[in-house]
Amino acid sequence: MEQELQLVRRAQSGDTGAFAQLYEGVYQDLYRFALYVLKHPQDAQDVVSDTVMDAFAQIGELRKSEAFRAWIFRILSNKCKRKLKEYATRPEELTPELLEHLGKSGMDEHAAVRSLFFELPSEERMIIAMHLFCGYSSKEIGKLLDLNENTVRSKREPGNKENGGEILEVRNERYAKSLENNRKFR
Repeated sequence: MEQELQLVRRAQSGDTGAFAQLYEGVYQDLYRFALYVLKHPQDAQDVVSDTVMDAFAQIGELRKSEAFRAWIFRILSNKCKRKLKEYATRPEELTPELLEHLGKSGMDEHAAVRSLFFELPSEERMIIAMHLFCGYSSKEIGKLLDLNENTVRSKREPGNKENGGEILEVRNERYAKSLENNRKFR
């Protein structure tokens, strides 16, 4: 963590090598998050690239060096949200292969989960994303977002309907349906 803080401070001073090291350390988590949200590898790569370019251009404006990861994830989250709105307005041909791959109910469930995810308040969305998609613990998220570990845990609690419980419920319902369907075909 201390090494990352030093890199952030150096990057804020214009050290491109330091920013490149920061990028290497966060790229996998950024890509994983974008891929989950967008479900398109090329679009995920594009929004991550755009995020990194914006972060590089604006790193001097970052007020708290220790908030680098939360800040860059917020940029990414906003870019993913814009891309999802673009999907909604872009007519896409539903080829037989695409329908077979996704399945009608799969598309509905993915849309429901995405919709619920982006309806969450920004802070809770960040907490859930960092936990589910990037594997951060409550303690790590607390440090990154400057929050108490218990606060983080309560905001990511699966049973809490206001804070992502519905997302997990939809995911669990989908899993139960797939198990039921697998039993029917045995």
